[in-house]
Amino acid sequence: MRNFEKTKRVVIKIGTNTLAKGDGIDTAYFSGVAEQVKGLIEAGRQVVVVTSGAIGMGAGQLRLTEKPREMKMRQACAAIGQPLLMQEYRKAFAQHGVQVAQVLLTVEVLSNRKTYLNLRNAIETLLDLGVVPVLNENDSVSTAEIGTAFGDNDRLSALVASKIDADLLVMLTDIDALYDKNPQKHADAKPIPVVFEISDQIVRNAGGSGSAHSTGGMKTKIEAAKIAANAGCRIVLANGREKDVISRIMAGEPLGTVFMPRRKLGNRARWILNSRPAGVICIDDGAMKALRNHKSLLPSGVIGVEGVFDPGEVVMLNDAAKAVASISSVQLKTVVGKHSTEIKKLLGPKHRDVVAIPEDIVFLDY
Repeated sequence: MRNFEKTKRVVIKIGTNTLAKGDGIDTAYFSGVAEQVKGLIEAGRQVVVVTSGAIGMGAGQLRLTEKPREMKMRQACAAIGQPLLMQEYRKAFAQHGVQVAQVLLTVEVLSNRKTYLNLRNAIETLLDLGVVPVLNENDSVSTAEIGTAFGDNDRLSALVASKIDADLLVMLTDIDALYDKNPQKHADAKPIPVVFEISDQIVRNAGGSGSAHSTGGMKTKIEAAKIAANAGCRIVLANGREKDVISRIMAGEPLGTVFMPRRKLGNRARWILNSRPAGVICIDDGAMKALRNHKSLLPSGVIGVEGVFDPGEVVMLNDAAKAVASISSVQLKTVVGKHSTEIKKLLGPKHRDVVAIPEDIVFLDY
């Protein structure tokens, strides 16, 4: 469970509170991270860092005493703080002879198949060159209101780990481990060393959002662990302030909580599962049963269409699965409930006679 000798690709997520010291950024901590990452690279491993802290650094520069909550103020703080954050990473890693590269992301980049593949290729090239990509959400332009925000960097780190085939996701936070109860409310709460299945009870026990300038909390970390687990990726949640925490985790020390994966999905299936759906295709029970038997989705099983989407976009199938639609929402409304042989008559000879093929359908449960 904690033998990481064969681990080749590691994603390290560092939370805002872990990077901070008092009212400012802990420069020495950055240096410590850089030193440990260099050790991983020298051992033949590839490392990607997902970092928080841009909004916090910007808020510090503006001398704000409270967490900025208004969207435009958060975006302004991110714009101020992002170059300062990267400056700290560049300075720390340069001291250890390691080059870093900044990569800013929005949900749109990962949800669009073409831009996702471009991003993946860019990261692969950086890793092959021995460069450490430092990823962050593009907070200056992404907002929840327009659907471009990840919501928090816990989710972002899990999506990145999933989409670049990472073997391990290390989440460094100000939390020691996952507990069986909320340790802030229960003195007898005990840490859980290993999680084989993220049960409903574990989700219920997860707390709320983070403090100060952070947006994460235990709940977001549990959700992130689910995403990474679908990629066959192990996750270690640990206190980032433990001395040499990265090196010790890689050496197999029982720090924090390790989440074990339950299924290994292929790259395309993971992209489908983790993409934002552009709409919903409502299907009947017979069609759903057929899909679970690895059959195609036919128009005869469709009973409704919600949203607007083009061919090739990811959609929900009821609330049970995601799929890549073969035809657009407008076209689909024309053939709802009709036999597959009628599609080409209604839409033209070049169109597929199915709504989605089995290889492009991924169920949410497992």
